Amino acid sequence: MKQLPVTSEHFLYIELSFKQWLDILGYAPRTVYKLPYILREFFHWLENYCTSPSPLERAGERWEVKNIQPEHIKKYYSYIKQRANTQFGGALSSSSINQQRRMLTSFADYLRQTGRYQIPYVQLRTLNDRKEKLNTLSTDEIKQLYQATQLSVGGNHDTEIAIRDRAILSIVYGCGLRRNETLHLDMEDVNLEKKQVHVKKGKGNKERLVPINQANIKYLEDYIYNSRPLLLEGKSNSPLRGRGAGGEAAFFISIQSRRMGDSSLGNRLRELVKRTQNPLLIEKNPSLHTLRHSIATHLLQNGMKLEAIAKFLGHSSLESTQVYTHLIEPDT
Repeated sequence: MKQLPVTSEHFLYIELSFKQWLDILGYAPRTVYKLPYILREFFHWLENYCTSPSPLERAGERWEVKNIQPEHIKKYYSYIKQRANTQFGGALSSSSINQQRRMLTSFADYLRQTGRYQIPYVQLRTLNDRKEKLNTLSTDEIKQLYQATQLSVGGNHDTEIAIRDRAILSIVYGCGLRRNETLHLDMEDVNLEKKQVHVKKGKGNKERLVPINQANIKYLEDYIYNSRPLLLEGKSNSPLRGRGAGGEAAFFISIQSRRMGDSSLGNRLRELVKRTQNPLLIEKNPSLHTLRHSIATHLLQNGMKLEAIAKFLGHSSLESTQVYTHLIEPDT
């Protein structure tokens, strides 16, 4: 697919920009690699098989993304469902066709979120009626998660666990840390005076400094001074009391007075989602990495440059390993 010729410099630029956007949002390397090549087939089809918006005297010269209309997307999707498999013969598999659908959906999101073009929404049916997992939350849904930490649990409105939950959201969403980076965070890595988090165990053992905004500073202070000492000393109000030491250096402490484990972080997020009683949010079933996707999306929507977001998230190249996102199968 990558050999398909595209003559429009505008399309080639958009393809590269789309790839950078996928990487910054934390998609898996195979996704970052494959979706732009799938997009190229769409561009190739527009230049060679689609005569709208006007007869092209020379392929590609008049095509820009602003020319794309819902009818083009529908026609292309119909074309893909009938296209032959160039590698093995026969028709394309349902998986390959669904990858094309995913590309079109992601490409439309890219155009909207980067402000390039408000491409009209087109509903494309997923083959086999498999539902695609949503991987971003709105700012309102993020606010609902924060609010869920303040809901009454067993008569306590603001227990040390609730305070810790807000701190977890402030690190995973507010600072965009990966799950593993959060688990390995130590007390010395969070500098409230300088308003930054020192990530020492990023992907590829790379370090970075991540800024903390003022709202999250308040939540982290509350955790450090009012919640963490109780958890560390085994004085949690939780029905499961602390059962030992071992978390002195760790930033996030479990109710067993140890460094929080991998499953504990995910369990706390699931509990907050449940408490919101928002059926749409519950249906999304967000993961910790969803919060990382979401902060990247929100930063893009607020006009932050791609290079700054890449630095914020710790993405150094398109080959950066991402183990928390869905890996799509290669297209054919």
